[in-house]
Amino acid sequence: MDRFPVSVLVENVRSAQNVGSILRTADALRIRHVYLVGYSPPADHRLVHKTALGAQDTVPWSHHATLADALAAVRREGSTLVALEQTDRPTPMDAFAIGDFPCCLVVGNEVEGVSPEALGACERAIEVEQFGMKHSLNVSVAFGVAAYDLVRRWRHLSTDPRGSRPD
Repeated sequence: MDRFPVSVLVENVRSAQNVGSILRTADALRIRHVYLVGYSPPADHRLVHKTALGAQDTVPWSHHATLADALAAVRREGSTLVALEQTDRPTPMDAFAIGDFPCCLVVGNEVEGVSPEALGACERAIEVEQFGMKHSLNVSVAFGVAAYDLVRRWRHLSTDPRGSRPD
């Protein structure tokens, strides 16, 4: 099965349940790869299994001790790094062009978000528009919303009205 050219780098997400949820969503969206970084639990951790419900076996994943190692792996795949973080100047989703793919969505720690080091490595940032008082979402929920939008954008850009794919 072909995978969409969207990956995710999960930086220091403490909760095994959040990691499992990200893996399940990655499976549902046919995400290319899940890079687990730092103290994010690996996908074969028993507590991840409780939420992943088998997605740990269907989604390509790797665990990297350091952010530098993970960034090197992402760069080898030729991905544009995109932070999922609230910033002063987020990129609107409709500004993504075919040349921005493949891309790797960078999600951060539940409390601190994407680290300054990871944010500095990213070429752009996107955020999930919110209308409530809290202006914050659970990391796995935010990932699901943003990843769905990226996959939808890829599908829109990569298929012309006759259904053919770009070279």
